[in-house]
Amino acid sequence: MAKSTGKTPVKMKIKKGDLVQVISGRSQKNGGDRGKQGKVIAVYPETQRVLVEGINRVTKHVKAGATARGTRTGGLTHTEAAIHVSNVAVVDPESKKPTRVRTRVETVERNGRQKATRVRVAVASDKDL
Repeated sequence: MAKSTGKTPVKMKIKKGDLVQVISGRSQKNGGDRGKQGKVIAVYPETQRVLVEGINRVTKHVKAGATARGTRTGGLTHTEAAIHVSNVAVVDPESKKPTRVRTRVETVERNGRQKATRVRVAVASDKDL
């Protein structure tokens, strides 16, 4: 089980599977990730962080060991680290630029009954996400 931080989870507008762009931090020419796009792998509402594919890659030192078949494990591994949700923005499906997210309520008829559903929409182009 995850370690409790004492904070209550916050509702986040970024979901797993979204295409996001890094909007703050060091620029790419200075070795940073600002401007890069990637798919969200995991969302952590307790700490308000997201794990993005190919972004914020860190080098971890793994202790050497052996598997059951006798092969050596360990050494340097490269993996993604979580980034704060305020540093990324969802990418607009039409213009491929970062945009804000809002919800639109639509009424759908199911089994002869009206049902209201929420749809996530890109603010810039008004396209569904």
